[in-house]
This record gives sequence, structure tokens and C-alpha cells, in this order.
Amino acid sequence: MQKELITVPKATLDFYKYEEDGLTIYEYNATKCQPPEPMVNTIVGLSLLKSKNDRLVGIFFHEPFPLYDRIPLTISHEAKELDSGDFRITFKLEE
Repeated sequence: MQKELITVPKATLDFYKYEEDGLTIYEYNATKCQPPEPMVNTIVGLSLLKSKNDRLVGIFFHEPFPLYDRIPLTISHEAKELDSGDFRITFKLEE
């Protein structure tokens, strides 16, 4: 899997794009930044979701509960705690 650095307008973090299991994944790491930067980059990144095969993956140093209230109802999320204690949150368009 080769991750490609992409330009996301208004983002302050690096976003990467790659293919995995027939899905297009857009990924960013927000573990080293402070609020509101993780939320701002997530909201900007959600604009990348164009089809049911797109995923936005954010890595956070904690589960971002305040963020969940700010995402559109047309987008679902799944949180997974990593061995490091960080959280991987996957966002996708609802079908």
C-alpha cells in the first residue's frame, strides 16, 4: 500500500490517500495537535467523502466525543482504540 500526500484546501494537517480492500482511504494524524485543530481538519476532510467506497480516517490521542455532534447525519463513524492508546476514527457516508 502506497500512501500519496494530497492537498486538502483549508487543512492544517497532512492528508494521505491510498486504496485498501476496494476502498479509497483518506487519512490524517491529529495526535500531536490541540483543539480545535483536530475538529477543524475532520470537518474539512469530510468533504472528501464522495461515494460509499470512500473513508476518512483520523488518528486522535483520545476519542473525540465533541466532534461527533458536529458531523452531518449523513455520515457515520466507527471508533477503535489502538494498542498505543490512540483512537482510529473511520468516517463514511451512510447508504
